[in-house]
Amino acid sequence: MGRRTTRAAAGEVQQREPATHDVTWAGEARSAVGYATLLSTLLTLVDAAAGTLTYPRTALWLALGALLFAVLWPTRVTAVRGRLISRGLWRRREVHTDRLVSVRWSPGVSQRLILRDADGNRAQVDPRVLKANPALWHVLDTDTRTSVERGLLCCGETALRQLAARVDGETARNVFKVSGLQ
Repeated sequence: MGRRTTRAAAGEVQQREPATHDVTWAGEARSAVGYATLLSTLLTLVDAAAGTLTYPRTALWLALGALLFAVLWPTRVTAVRGRLISRGLWRRREVHTDRLVSVRWSPGVSQRLILRDADGNRAQVDPRVLKANPALWHVLDTDTRTSVERGLLCCGETALRQLAARVDGETARNVFKVSGLQ
């Protein structure tokens, strides 16, 4: 597969930047499906073994499996120069990363990086996704530097430095592990 090309103006061919995707997403999605199926199946089998399985109870076990699926379904993160797109089960969020005005950590136990652009768009990214995907981090880092150079990023440089330290540390550990220097 090559790069996609689009027609610009009057026969001029323009090449698009290739999109960078979260490489761990497919495995997490398979796990969500597997765990939800396993839960529904086990609950149904236990109920059938006890002799109390009815249609309403089967529907309840399937609904619990569907709820677990919805909770476990991972957000798919894609980055292209200038944009970061996060797709959940029901929503799609897109921010222009070269026009960021705010980058901050979400409060709470499950830390997320909250990105807000000049148009008011918001997206949340799990820092583990960026640590596992150096190419995604590179696109985001390059674009946030553009926001800083343009004077748009008014708050969030500390959060970006903290994230950069995490991602760089994880990348260095992986390089040492692969090269046998660990």
